[in-house]
Order: sequence, then structure tokens, then C-alpha cells
Amino acid sequence: MNKKPGKLLILSIDFLSINLAWILYFGFRVESGWFDLIIMPAFMIPMFVVYFYWLIIFTFVGMYRTWFASSRFDELSTLFKASFVGIFILFSLIFLDDYIHSVSSPNRILIFIYWGMFLLLVGSGRLFVRGFQRNLLIRGIGRKNVLIIGFNEKAKDVHDQLLQHKALGLDVKGYVSSNGHSLGEGYKDIKIIGSVSEIEKLIDEVNAQEIIIALEKDDHDILIQLIAKCDQKNVGIKIVPDLYEILSGQAKTSQIYGIPLIDIMPQLMPEWEKKLKRSIDIIISLLILVITFPVCFVIAIAIKIDSKGPIFFTQERCGQNGKVFTIVKFRSMVLDAEKMSGPVWSQKDDPRITSIGKIIRKVRIDEIPQLYNVLKGEMSFVGPRPERPFFVEKLANEIPYYKRRLKVRPGITGWAQVKHKYDETLEDVKIKLKYDLFYIENMSLRMDFKIILRTIYVVLFGKGHYS
Repeated sequence: MNKKPGKLLILSIDFLSINLAWILYFGFRVESGWFDLIIMPAFMIPMFVVYFYWLIIFTFVGMYRTWFASSRFDELSTLFKASFVGIFILFSLIFLDDYIHSVSSPNRILIFIYWGMFLLLVGSGRLFVRGFQRNLLIRGIGRKNVLIIGFNEKAKDVHDQLLQHKALGLDVKGYVSSNGHSLGEGYKDIKIIGSVSEIEKLIDEVNAQEIIIALEKDDHDILIQLIAKCDQKNVGIKIVPDLYEILSGQAKTSQIYGIPLIDIMPQLMPEWEKKLKRSIDIIISLLILVITFPVCFVIAIAIKIDSKGPIFFTQERCGQNGKVFTIVKFRSMVLDAEKMSGPVWSQKDDPRITSIGKIIRKVRIDEIPQLYNVLKGEMSFVGPRPERPFFVEKLANEIPYYKRRLKVRPGITGWAQVKHKYDETLEDVKIKLKYDLFYIENMSLRMDFKIILRTIYVVLFGKGHYS
């Protein structure tokens, strides 16, 4: 199935089943007046409110992500967990409302009857859609072309599974050699059609939508090269385990009927979530700028009194897709701190940091002016920290997959910032890169909120690195 029609179908089924559950529940409560319900404002308005309530919960738990051979049990398990949370919230709100109005209504127990109807109808609707999708795939509708990187026993095992389970909707169109196998060699009528160095051309030739990487343990460099080459192609990338340690936990794992695959996701965020993330960026930035204005005013005066130089520090940084922009921060170092040394990272007990600089770095107040960059669209509130062009090129040469972090808009705070300290050495950069890549592969609004909460903790309890 194509992604957009598939998501539209599941959204439509959820719309029908969620609202049907509400109709049956409402009908059960009043025990009559089925045809009168349609024109009752007391029925229609709550029905749509409840529908959007469930839509938000389903979205938050990832029930509208691209489907890839998820089992019926996984589908129902996720639905049960999401509905359990949703019903608990509804029950709590009803209980609180009764408590505030000093009412003791036995009717609130009926919410659990609604839950049963909800699970039955929404679960049935989703199972129907998944069955319908599988049926279409088996009949050859919406199938995807696949290239398998590598020609070994592991690659052949994956090929066998794809042939055995037609419902996956994946058709192998060719093998790509990684270790010198000759063109024309093949397995089950599928030939080696080229080498790893030609991967971009081969993707276009067979119109591949998915790539499955089945390399040997010693092929680390090839893996990094492949990910870099495929970054600009609209393909899904899945890795057969053994090479998991290379990516150090930053990828999602899916399964094809029992065979685990590490999923390197090209679609970092759906479009609607990107727009919502941008809206949240603007709202949070404006709120913080207004709330912290008195503090910023005092900090500005303190910086001016404490040391010679401007209040603000500006510097070129690499943004999304490598686009250079000028970042703005409160100055926390002496004027011309790098005049003699050139570009260097801050060190522990760095003598260049001013007295006020130590304080504002500790509680991250020096980052507040970057909200201006967020409002301009150069940065996001949450994302990998932007690095200087000099260091980006230097680090890209030493860490081949470093530039992958440039695929997203940089942020004021991020997973690496709440999990690790400021960069002082190349080893710090490598550690933080693992966190950045984890964030990139698992980007979601839920992840952003988690990072924001951790950032608040860091700020309130002064856990920032400032030495």
C-alpha cells in the first residue's frame, strides 16, 4: 500500500468506529430515541469532542505511523494501552466534576461499558483494515521493490522470508554486491545487478522503495557509506542485525514475521507533525521571551558591568541541510576569546569564561537569545545543537556519518544536551552524536516534550556544565 492512501484508510476507519462506539454508548444510556440522536446538540458536539480527544491520544502513541507488517496482537495491544490511558483520563475528569459539584452519580461506571464497546468496534475496524491491506499486497497491489545489499547466507535467509510471506508486500529486484561477487550470480532467479558504489543508480533503475542491508560483521565502513549515499533518496533502509553496535542504539527495530530488522527511517516526521512542532516552537519561544524579559534585562546589565565587550555573542553555525546561519547568545566569555587560538571547544575550568558567564551557563540562561533564531525558522526549540562550519567539516572527516545530524533543524536543547555535558573533546562529540542520532531516528512530539521536561529539570536544579 502507498503510505498516504494507507493512512487515510486507517484514519477513516478510526473515525467511523470511534464515533459508532459513542453512538451505541449514548443510545445505551438513554435506551431510546435512536433517530432523535442525530439532531441533538447534546449528542453531536460531545461526539466530535470525544473523537478528536481519541485522535490526539492515538497520534501520541504512534498508531498512525507507517504500517510495516505489525502483527494483529501488536495492533490490539497498542489499542488496549492507548484506550486504557484515555478511559482513565475520562473517568478521572468525570469523577472530579462530580466531586466539585458534590454529586454522587452511579452513571460514571458506564464509562467502562463504553470502553468495552470502544475496544470491540475500533479493534474490529483496525483488524479489518490490516486484513484488507494484506489482501491487496498479496494480490500485487501496492507492493514495493527491494534491493538487498550483500550476497551471503544472511541475505538469502531474508530473501526466503520475503518469498514465504507475500503479505509483507516486498519484491526483491536485485542483490548489490559488497565483497567482490560477480554480476550475474544470483539466488532464486534474482541476480547481482551492481556494487555498493553504484547504489544511487541502482535505486533509480529498479525504482526501489526499500533497501535491506545484510552485510558481514567486518563491513562497517560499507554500512556508513551506504547510509550516506541513500540519505538523499526516498527509500526505507533496514539493517539485518549484527551491525547494531555501530549505530549504538539510535535506530528503531521492526520485524518481518519474526526476523528483527533495524529500521533507519528516512521519513523523520510526518508533515502534520512537522507543522505542529513548528507552531509549538513559535508559541514556546514567545512565551519564554515575555516571561524572562526582566531576568534577561538584569543579565544584560550584569554582562556589561562584568567584562568588556558586547552583551550578545554571535557566531556562524550550520543549520538544517548544512545551511549556515548566525546564532545569537548572551556572551559568557571574554572578548575575542579565540583570537589567538582559533576555533576550539571550551575546556573544564576554561579561563576565558567570565564570572557572569559561569552563572548563566550553569542554568542555560545564555541560550535564551537563540529564541530569536527559533522565531526566524533557523532553529527549533528541540533538536541537535548547531555546530560551527569549521568543526562540521573536521568532524565529518573523522566521523563519516556525522553530517546525518544536519538532516533536521538544530535546537536550543536536545537529547544530547540533557544526557551529556558541553563538548570539550572529540570523545564528547562522539558520545553526543549517538544521542543526536537516537533523537533523529525517533523524532516525535512525545520525544520533544520529554526533552523539554528534562531541560526544565536541568535549569531548575543547576545541572548544566559551566566549568
